[in-house]
Amino acid sequence: MRTNKVVKGLLGVSAVAALFAAFAVHAQNTGTQTAPAQSTPAAGQTSSGTDSTASLSRVDRKLIVDMAMANMAEIESARMAQTKTQNEQIKNFAQQMIDDHTRALNEVKQLAQARGVTVPTELDRMHKAKEERMAALSGDAFDRAYMAQAGVSDHKKVHDKLRQAQMRAKDPEVKALVARTLPIVDQHLNSAEQLHKSPQVGSSRTQGTTESSSDKPKTDKH
Repeated sequence: MRTNKVVKGLLGVSAVAALFAAFAVHAQNTGTQTAPAQSTPAAGQTSSGTDSTASLSRVDRKLIVDMAMANMAEIESARMAQTKTQNEQIKNFAQQMIDDHTRALNEVKQLAQARGVTVPTELDRMHKAKEERMAALSGDAFDRAYMAQAGVSDHKKVHDKLRQAQMRAKDPEVKALVARTLPIVDQHLNSAEQLHKSPQVGSSRTQGTTESSSDKPKTDKH
Protein backbone atom coordinates (compact mmCIF):
# COMPACT_ATOMS: atom_id res chain seq x y z
CA MET A 1 0.00 0.00 0.00
CA ARG A 2 2.77 2.35 0.99
CA THR A 3 4.74 1.31 -2.02
CA ASN A 4 1.88 2.26 -4.36
CA LYS A 5 1.66 5.74 -2.84
CA VAL A 6 5.38 6.26 -3.35
CA VAL A 7 5.16 5.18 -7.00
CA LYS A 8 2.19 7.49 -7.61
CA GLY A 9 4.10 10.37 -6.01
CA LEU A 10 7.12 9.79 -8.21
CA LEU A 11 4.97 9.67 -11.32
CA GLY A 12 3.33 12.96 -10.39
CA VAL A 13 6.68 14.68 -9.89
CA SER A 14 7.92 13.34 -13.24
CA ALA A 15 4.85 14.65 -15.03
CA VAL A 16 5.26 18.13 -13.54
CA ALA A 17 8.98 18.15 -14.46
CA ALA A 18 8.22 17.12 -18.02
CA LEU A 19 5.61 19.86 -18.31
CA PHE A 20 8.05 22.56 -17.14
CA ALA A 21 10.69 21.23 -19.54
CA ALA A 22 8.27 21.51 -22.46
CA PHE A 23 7.45 25.11 -21.56
CA ALA A 24 11.18 25.95 -21.34
CA VAL A 25 11.93 24.53 -24.79
CA HIS A 26 9.00 26.41 -26.30
CA ALA A 27 10.09 29.68 -24.70
CA GLN A 28 13.68 29.22 -25.97
CA ASN A 29 12.56 28.56 -29.54
CA THR A 30 10.24 31.58 -29.47
CA GLY A 31 12.92 33.91 -28.15
CA THR A 32 15.58 32.94 -30.70
CA GLN A 33 13.33 33.08 -33.78
CA THR A 34 14.29 36.01 -36.10
CA ALA A 35 12.31 37.89 -38.68
CA PRO A 36 12.59 36.71 -42.27
CA ALA A 37 15.56 38.30 -44.08
CA GLN A 38 14.70 40.94 -46.65
CA SER A 39 16.47 40.59 -49.96
CA THR A 40 18.26 43.57 -51.45
CA PRO A 41 17.01 44.55 -54.92
CA ALA A 42 19.44 43.59 -57.62
CA ALA A 43 20.83 46.14 -60.04
CA GLY A 44 18.17 47.27 -62.48
CA GLN A 45 15.33 46.26 -60.18
CA THR A 46 12.93 48.18 -58.00
CA SER A 47 12.31 47.46 -54.30
CA SER A 48 9.37 45.27 -55.29
CA GLY A 49 11.73 43.03 -57.24
CA THR A 50 10.38 43.98 -60.65
CA ASP A 51 12.69 45.02 -63.48
CA SER A 52 13.02 48.83 -63.61
CA THR A 53 12.89 48.72 -67.40
CA ALA A 54 9.59 46.86 -67.37
CA SER A 55 7.67 50.13 -67.20
CA LEU A 56 9.47 51.53 -70.24
CA SER A 57 7.69 51.00 -73.52
CA ARG A 58 9.59 50.15 -76.69
CA VAL A 59 8.97 53.71 -77.86
CA ASP A 60 10.51 55.15 -74.69
CA ARG A 61 13.61 52.95 -74.94
CA LYS A 62 14.11 53.79 -78.63
CA LEU A 63 13.64 57.47 -77.91
CA ILE A 64 16.42 57.42 -75.31
CA VAL A 65 18.76 55.69 -77.77
CA ASP A 66 17.85 58.08 -80.61
CA MET A 67 18.40 61.14 -78.43
CA ALA A 68 21.83 59.89 -77.44
CA MET A 69 22.76 59.30 -81.09
CA ALA A 70 21.49 62.73 -82.22
CA ASN A 71 23.49 64.50 -79.51
CA MET A 72 26.63 62.55 -80.34
CA ALA A 73 26.29 63.39 -84.05
CA GLU A 74 25.92 67.12 -83.37
CA ILE A 75 28.96 67.11 -81.09
CA GLU A 76 31.15 65.32 -83.64
CA SER A 77 30.06 67.61 -86.50
CA ALA A 78 30.68 70.70 -84.38
CA ARG A 79 34.16 69.52 -83.41
CA MET A 80 34.98 69.07 -87.08
CA ALA A 81 33.64 72.55 -87.85
CA GLN A 82 35.86 74.05 -85.16
CA THR A 83 38.95 72.71 -86.93
CA LYS A 84 37.93 73.26 -90.58
CA THR A 85 36.05 76.54 -90.82
CA GLN A 86 37.64 79.99 -90.94
CA ASN A 87 34.31 81.73 -90.33
CA GLU A 88 34.03 83.13 -86.80
CA GLN A 89 30.24 82.96 -86.82
CA ILE A 90 30.33 79.27 -87.64
CA LYS A 91 33.01 78.70 -85.01
CA ASN A 92 30.79 80.33 -82.39
CA PHE A 93 27.77 78.32 -83.52
CA ALA A 94 29.79 75.09 -83.42
CA GLN A 95 30.99 75.85 -79.89
CA GLN A 96 27.41 76.35 -78.74
CA MET A 97 26.51 72.99 -80.30
CA ILE A 98 29.33 71.31 -78.38
CA ASP A 99 28.34 72.90 -75.08
CA ASP A 100 24.56 72.40 -75.32
CA HIS A 101 24.60 68.91 -76.82
CA THR A 102 27.22 67.70 -74.33
CA ARG A 103 24.94 68.73 -71.47
CA ALA A 104 21.95 67.13 -73.20
CA LEU A 105 23.89 63.90 -73.83
CA ASN A 106 24.86 63.69 -70.16
CA GLU A 107 21.19 63.97 -69.18
CA VAL A 108 20.27 61.19 -71.59
CA LYS A 109 23.05 58.97 -70.22
CA GLN A 110 21.92 59.52 -66.64
CA LEU A 111 18.34 58.55 -67.47
CA ALA A 112 19.51 55.56 -69.49
CA GLN A 113 21.66 54.30 -66.61
CA ALA A 114 18.82 54.72 -64.12
CA ARG A 115 16.48 52.74 -66.35
CA GLY A 116 18.92 50.10 -67.53
CA VAL A 117 18.90 51.22 -71.17
CA THR A 118 22.11 50.76 -73.16
CA VAL A 119 22.96 53.77 -75.31
CA PRO A 120 25.48 53.80 -78.18
CA THR A 121 29.06 54.85 -77.56
CA GLU A 122 29.87 55.68 -81.19
CA LEU A 123 28.05 56.92 -84.29
CA ASP A 124 26.09 54.47 -86.38
CA ARG A 125 26.84 53.78 -90.05
CA MET A 126 24.54 56.50 -91.40
CA HIS A 127 26.01 59.27 -89.25
CA LYS A 128 29.56 58.10 -89.92
CA ALA A 129 28.91 58.36 -93.66
CA LYS A 130 27.71 61.94 -93.23
CA GLU A 131 30.80 62.81 -91.23
CA GLU A 132 33.06 61.32 -93.91
CA ARG A 133 31.37 63.33 -96.66
CA MET A 134 31.82 66.58 -94.73
CA ALA A 135 35.40 65.72 -93.81
CA ALA A 136 36.23 65.58 -97.52
CA LEU A 137 35.15 69.22 -97.97
CA SER A 138 37.00 72.41 -97.15
CA GLY A 139 36.61 76.16 -97.28
CA ASP A 140 33.26 77.59 -98.36
CA ALA A 141 32.04 74.17 -99.48
CA PHE A 142 32.46 72.83 -95.98
CA ASP A 143 30.79 75.85 -94.39
CA ARG A 144 27.75 75.49 -96.64
CA ALA A 145 27.52 71.72 -96.05
CA TYR A 146 27.90 72.01 -92.28
CA MET A 147 25.22 74.68 -91.88
CA ALA A 148 22.85 72.95 -94.31
CA GLN A 149 23.27 69.47 -92.82
CA ALA A 150 24.20 69.62 -89.13
CA GLY A 151 22.79 73.09 -88.69
CA VAL A 152 19.41 73.07 -90.42
CA SER A 153 18.49 69.61 -91.72
CA ASP A 154 19.50 67.54 -88.68
CA HIS A 155 17.89 69.95 -86.22
CA LYS A 156 14.66 69.88 -88.22
CA LYS A 157 14.62 66.08 -88.06
CA VAL A 158 15.31 66.05 -84.32
CA HIS A 159 12.68 68.73 -83.75
CA ASP A 160 10.03 66.66 -85.54
CA LYS A 161 10.96 63.51 -83.60
CA LEU A 162 10.77 65.34 -80.28
CA ARG A 163 7.35 66.77 -81.12
CA GLN A 164 6.13 63.24 -81.87
CA ALA A 165 7.76 61.98 -78.69
CA GLN A 166 5.77 64.46 -76.62
CA MET A 167 2.62 62.64 -77.67
CA ARG A 168 3.92 59.06 -77.77
CA ALA A 169 6.23 58.81 -74.73
CA LYS A 170 4.67 57.11 -71.69
CA ASP A 171 7.34 57.36 -69.02
CA PRO A 172 7.15 60.67 -67.07
CA GLU A 173 10.93 61.06 -66.86
CA VAL A 174 11.31 60.51 -70.59
CA LYS A 175 8.56 63.06 -71.26
CA ALA A 176 10.28 65.54 -68.94
CA LEU A 177 13.60 65.08 -70.75
CA VAL A 178 11.90 65.70 -74.09
CA ALA A 179 10.25 68.84 -72.70
CA ARG A 180 13.64 70.18 -71.56
CA THR A 181 15.35 69.35 -74.86
CA LEU A 182 12.81 70.70 -77.34
CA PRO A 183 13.33 74.44 -76.61
CA ILE A 184 17.09 74.00 -77.00
CA VAL A 185 16.64 72.35 -80.39
CA ASP A 186 14.24 75.13 -81.42
CA GLN A 187 16.83 77.74 -80.54
CA HIS A 188 19.56 75.86 -82.44
CA LEU A 189 17.35 75.55 -85.50
CA ASN A 190 16.50 79.26 -85.55
CA SER A 191 20.17 80.20 -85.21
CA ALA A 192 21.20 77.74 -87.92
CA GLU A 193 18.57 78.99 -90.37
CA GLN A 194 19.61 82.61 -89.90
CA LEU A 195 23.28 81.77 -90.22
CA HIS A 196 22.70 79.55 -93.25
CA LYS A 197 20.94 82.42 -95.05
CA SER A 198 23.65 84.90 -94.18
CA PRO A 199 25.68 86.10 -97.20
CA GLN A 200 28.78 85.80 -95.02
CA VAL A 201 28.47 82.02 -94.79
CA GLY A 202 29.76 79.90 -97.65
CA SER A 203 29.94 82.74 -100.13
CA SER A 204 31.89 85.47 -98.37
CA ARG A 205 34.85 85.17 -100.71
CA THR A 206 32.82 84.95 -103.90
CA GLN A 207 29.83 87.19 -103.23
CA GLY A 208 29.85 90.19 -105.55
CA THR A 209 33.10 89.19 -107.28
CA THR A 210 31.61 87.66 -110.41
CA GLU A 211 29.70 89.34 -113.14
CA SER A 212 27.92 87.97 -116.15
CA SER A 213 29.37 88.82 -119.53
CA SER A 214 26.33 90.90 -120.42
CA ASP A 215 26.86 93.09 -117.33
CA LYS A 216 30.50 93.81 -118.05
CA PRO A 217 31.17 97.25 -119.44
CA LYS A 218 31.98 97.14 -123.14
CA THR A 219 35.41 98.31 -124.12
CA ASP A 220 35.56 101.00 -126.74
CA LYS A 221 37.93 99.81 -129.46
CA HIS A 222 38.09 103.18 -131.16
